[in-house]
Amino acid sequence: MKAFRYHRPADVAEAVAVLAAEPQAAYLGGGTNLVDLMKLGVQRPDVLVDVTRLPLDTVEELPDGGLRIGATVRNSDLAAHPAVRRDYPVLARALLAAASGQLRNMATTGGNLLQRTRCVYYQDTSKACNKREPGSGCAALHGQNRDLAVLDWSEQCVATHPSDLAVALAALDTVVEVHDADGPRDIPIAEFYRSPGTHPERETTLARGALITAVRLPPLPAARRSTYLKVRDRASFAFAAGSVAAMLDLDGDVVRDVRLAYGAVAHRPWRAYRAEEELRGRPFSPELAARAADAELAEARPLRHNGFKLPLTRAITVRALTELASS
Repeated sequence: MKAFRYHRPADVAEAVAVLAAEPQAAYLGGGTNLVDLMKLGVQRPDVLVDVTRLPLDTVEELPDGGLRIGATVRNSDLAAHPAVRRDYPVLARALLAAASGQLRNMATTGGNLLQRTRCVYYQDTSKACNKREPGSGCAALHGQNRDLAVLDWSEQCVATHPSDLAVALAALDTVVEVHDADGPRDIPIAEFYRSPGTHPERETTLARGALITAVRLPPLPAARRSTYLKVRDRASFAFAAGSVAAMLDLDGDVVRDVRLAYGAVAHRPWRAYRAEEELRGRPFSPELAARAADAELAEARPLRHNGFKLPLTRAITVRALTELASS
């Protein structure tokens, strides 16, 4: 691991100023992703700016019925919070499915949103990877791509986003609160992540040095009937082969509101707007759920090894919505 300097800022403004002044600086939260990448030589920061002592570790119930979650709230604490379990069970279930208990005790909300891909070619510095080294190529495109994208990939990158929490937050229409050189601002999560395009190294719309300070969940009555379903190679700690965050609100048997987001299929958490439109205003049935998933996946482009993700995503959509409809 490359030697680095360590800095503990007194406040958010100081943290942002340090990142602005140091081109090779990085924020340190739980370190569950960053430290691994430093050990592999994938990330080589000159300075680590420790934000864990900043006052960003509270969960606040808002007057409008929403929830504000500080960026350094630990995943274990968030999954166990009474308001999360009551009003946003999809969030609690995504967190509990995400990692081992030890990792959840360390991982933070803000860091989870900024996880780097687990593509093996990104993590192997001997292989070509445009995300790690722009312009070097994408070894995964014609290599072992079983775990990689079927939607919205480009010739430059076929990686997927690994976070379970981010999938749930995408379904919840979360707002990400950030602080950058110009001060605080809000970014709707639909505008937070970028498609890979020709610059897969740019994963978010954050300005250089911007710090996530919190995420804000709107009041969503439909979220009380919600779930997160994850399929993985082993029941213990593993990244998703496919996942879905689902919310369903019925008026009798008619779909009044529905929210769906998929994990492990794209460079970003994938909000399934087309599937939602297929479902709204119609009597719910497993057959309707299957048709909605098919509509969402109609433009998928599976790679050599990951075509199984299409029937898998269809199946977990049907299962999640059917379970919610009968709950």
